[in-house]
Amino acid sequence: MTLFDIFHAIQETESSTALRESLYAFPLLEALHLLGLALSFGLILLTDLRLTGLLLKRIPLADLLDQLRYYIFGGFALTFITGGLLFWAEAETLYSNLPFWLKVGCMVIACLNALYFESRWGHRAAQWANQAVLPAGAARAGWISLSFWTLATIFGRSIPYY
Repeated sequence: MTLFDIFHAIQETESSTALRESLYAFPLLEALHLLGLALSFGLILLTDLRLTGLLLKRIPLADLLDQLRYYIFGGFALTFITGGLLFWAEAETLYSNLPFWLKVGCMVIACLNALYFESRWGHRAAQWANQAVLPAGAARAGWISLSFWTLATIFGRSIPYY
């Protein structure tokens, strides 16, 4: 069984057809997906701009992370759940959609970067609490995050037009 066969089988399920053909479910999922994206990426943008030293230099990084972390994860949960359902509705169509695969690739890199940051730098953020300029590795993680989440968003918005 090929990857295409799996995508085709998903799209042929009753639930996929129901989502795809629903007058309300698919547009509602798209709207919730965009709200989750706005919440998660909007707050990640603030965090990344703090990491890079471009914004919020007077706010200790640890305080910013502590206040935003749960909202970011909530936005991600909403985005990933609705994104999974949107994929379920159009799996076969997405198989040959280049922006979809570019988005997935960017998301994987951005998520790996976030895991790296959390394991290497996140737990030590209190050590640099009042520094305007953060360690180079933390700033680099911010730039990588900013770049790949931005690209994932651009590619995601390009999916319907490919």
